[in-house]
Amino acid sequence: MLTMTTSARDRVRGPIPEEVDVAIVGSGLGALVAGANLARRGLKVALFESHTVAGGCATHFARGPRSARYHFDVGLHYIGDCGPTGQIPRILKNVGIDLEYAAMDADGFDTLVFPDLEFRIPVSVDTYRDRLVATFPHERRGIDKYVRLLRQVMRAGQRLDAKGGRLGLSDMVALAFDMYGLGRNQNRTIGAVLDDCVRDPRLRAVLCGQSGDYGLPPSKVSAFLHLGLAGHYFRGAYYPKGGGQIIADSLASEIERAGGTVHLGHGVERIVVTDGRATGLVLEPKAGAPSRAVRARAVLSNADLRLTMEKLVGLDHLPASWVSRSPKFEMAAALFMTFLGVRTDMAAKGMRRTNYWQFDGYDMEGFYAADTDDARQGKPIRSRGCYITSASLKDPESAAHHAPPGVTNIEVMTIVPGGSARWNVANDDCEGFAYKDNEPYRAQKALLEDEMIARLEKLFPGTRESIVYRESATPVSHRRYTRATDGTGYGLAATPEQFLKNRPGYRGPLEGLYLCGASTRAGHGIVGSMASGEQSAKRILRDLTA
Repeated sequence: MLTMTTSARDRVRGPIPEEVDVAIVGSGLGALVAGANLARRGLKVALFESHTVAGGCATHFARGPRSARYHFDVGLHYIGDCGPTGQIPRILKNVGIDLEYAAMDADGFDTLVFPDLEFRIPVSVDTYRDRLVATFPHERRGIDKYVRLLRQVMRAGQRLDAKGGRLGLSDMVALAFDMYGLGRNQNRTIGAVLDDCVRDPRLRAVLCGQSGDYGLPPSKVSAFLHLGLAGHYFRGAYYPKGGGQIIADSLASEIERAGGTVHLGHGVERIVVTDGRATGLVLEPKAGAPSRAVRARAVLSNADLRLTMEKLVGLDHLPASWVSRSPKFEMAAALFMTFLGVRTDMAAKGMRRTNYWQFDGYDMEGFYAADTDDARQGKPIRSRGCYITSASLKDPESAAHHAPPGVTNIEVMTIVPGGSARWNVANDDCEGFAYKDNEPYRAQKALLEDEMIARLEKLFPGTRESIVYRESATPVSHRRYTRATDGTGYGLAATPEQFLKNRPGYRGPLEGLYLCGASTRAGHGIVGSMASGEQSAKRILRDLTA
């Protein structure tokens, strides 16, 4: 793993090029995949990141002395489809990277915990279907209808990813057939789809139990996104050996090995636009030094979509359609995260290689809508459930990396509103650290941290007394480090109006400007961001080498 005493320090202090073929804004996985692909094809690439760690949401942070160090994941807690022919290994192998992945519990990689029901989601779709029917026998017909649709989406997704998107005639015919069958659901929410399938509110809650992976209620999320995400994990659920940061670090190293450069601690002030074309970047000035400019034949932004359009490019440079469109983009919900070190054997307490999704009830709509009423009444933000995961248990071979000897690394998180005002923080205070001494903010943070620990204690009694380290992060923290609108790591909300063809593509609204990341057409999350990097690199190569 990279540290600030080795190559990461060089990335902070290294010389800035005056001119490159492609200047990349941000270092999320989309940017890193794109940069590695472009550099390996001989283009001069330079990537600029305001943080001192590469990876965007797919980073970790370290705490404690070297002899007793923790590494906590920020956004990469599990990934799917990492078998020998899986999409993520394929994307990485295409740029010369071969990693190892630890498989999660095949009989229940996700465990849903409701007031009077626990449901384990297995890797096998057949087992999943049978387990649903055994638990809800009166809903057999609706379950079968839902699972048929799930399988169709999985087949279509696998065909699209076949051979890196290079489909043969037979694959295209089969894909067309699948898409025809899915046609009426392309612009529907999963809530509307479930209305056609099932009635039992407990079953509906189980089917939507992983909604925290996209941060939207059933009435708003695209059915295709929901089903595609579920299908992604039915091709296997994994955690990268060595921790989530290893993917970003490997990609950054590959960019450099291929002749590109990665510049950490160098935020971008603006994208230079000349005669309607993106022609480079101006970097944020360092203390006592002027701004630096970098000329480029193309600019690729992996920064937050609204930040890219409204601040880095500027509305005065955008076509009228984008001037009206950008402020209307809806973002997904955000996360509150509590990071814990627990000096006890959590496996002995029953914790498995699984993610625990705990809910106070079965009303998934209410789970997302409740804060609206609380805000109206001036009440603080409260949790209605949580997600619990442990890197120590998912990756026991790297236990010493995740926590000091004898200590288990645990993360507990919940869906929360991301707007800074809801956190009693002024907008202008988010990008610095001025909010840290804000008492209302600190009180809200402490309240939710105590709730996360209480929820962990309820599932695993006796854990609270063994906590030896605790720290929490809010959406304001996330916005400070990633500059994401409303502090969300999910990008654009995956509503039908903002999904598939309704999502921005990889060519931006200006000549020479390209886009990648979780808000682009490849979709959502880790795999969507990585796929966006591949696709944006293809567009850039096509345009610059034509």
